[in-house]
Amino acid sequence: MEDNKTPKDKTPQIKVGWVGYAAFFFAIIIFSGIFSSSDTWLKVFDFNVLNGKFGTIPPGAEKALDFRGAGGTGARDGFLFAIELIPAVILALGIVNVIDGLGGLRAAQKLMTPILKPLLGIPGITALASIANMQSTDAAAGMVKELYDQGEITDNERSILIAYQTSASAFITNYFSSGAAVFSFMLAPIIVPIIVMFVFKIIGGNLMRIYLKMFYRKDTTGGNANGNA
Repeated sequence: MEDNKTPKDKTPQIKVGWVGYAAFFFAIIIFSGIFSSSDTWLKVFDFNVLNGKFGTIPPGAEKALDFRGAGGTGARDGFLFAIELIPAVILALGIVNVIDGLGGLRAAQKLMTPILKPLLGIPGITALASIANMQSTDAAAGMVKELYDQGEITDNERSILIAYQTSASAFITNYFSSGAAVFSFMLAPIIVPIIVMFVFKIIGGNLMRIYLKMFYRKDTTGGNANGNA
């Protein structure tokens, strides 16, 4: 019997209007960290700026503390740490849903599949999760889960994407915050470590890709495609 289903990576059939492309490029700007160090109003287009930060309790003794305090341990401190992650994940998923409603994810699938398929073996619809991972570990992980739950990526594609994200996760944010302390005496140009981190992210994803191809042939589709809630 002839199968009339169209595979999701056959992108020529995808129709995307200019609004979808605009939404996709707008999402790239937000999640890429382009304006993270801007001193102008353009910084409002940065994900971490939109995510904001918790206030601090004015110093009464030694130093100012945030709501989490200092010296916590165990499950209680872990619970407060989890609370810190919630706003970033909710904001990221909210932005992605708006972008999806405008056709941005389909634009990503059409534009990025010819690049990401040969590079990592994953569809272009994962582009925003890959880009968000440069700035936020938690937001990007939430995007991957949502893509899998919606059946947009397979189990193998999810594994490759996670391997890509694990290496040098949120490297833009961490590099330009913590790494700024060594900029004054670095022997290499500032851009070189960024390139090295990105290259090894690609290597990490492809190592998982090779492993899956050699030892794990099961490639089920996630989420609703499997009948899961």
